[in-house]
Amino acid sequence: MTANPYTIALESPAAEEYSDLRSRVGWGRIEAPMAQASLANSLFHVTVRDQDKLVGMGRVVGDGVMYFYIQDVVVDRAYQRQGIGHMLMAAIERYLAGAVKPGSTIGLLAAKGKEDFYTRYGYIERPNETLGNGMCKFI
Repeated sequence: MTANPYTIALESPAAEEYSDLRSRVGWGRIEAPMAQASLANSLFHVTVRDQDKLVGMGRVVGDGVMYFYIQDVVVDRAYQRQGIGHMLMAAIERYLAGAVKPGSTIGLLAAKGKEDFYTRYGYIERPNETLGNGMCKFI
């Protein structure tokens, strides 16, 4: 069995490497001040690196009490299908297990075609029999 060559850490990426990773998966670059402020206001971060290169990350945003939102679970296209997404989600789920209380809501927006990945962790698609459509507004 081959040892995992990646390093996982509970830390924020630098704003520039965050923007670079987003760009490598087709999400587009964002300005450094916006990236830095957004990362600084997150509740939780997890990164995966190959040597010093950021190849995956995820974070949780929200109010830290009632609402938690899984954001930016992203893996460099060249590193997908190697278990990195599962590493990220396992760390996020461990954080959430200690942070959420009864009555809390955990949300996320899956990228098109990635919905099945999140159902493995107990997330449900909307709409369903009891919940309306999930919605968002991009500016």
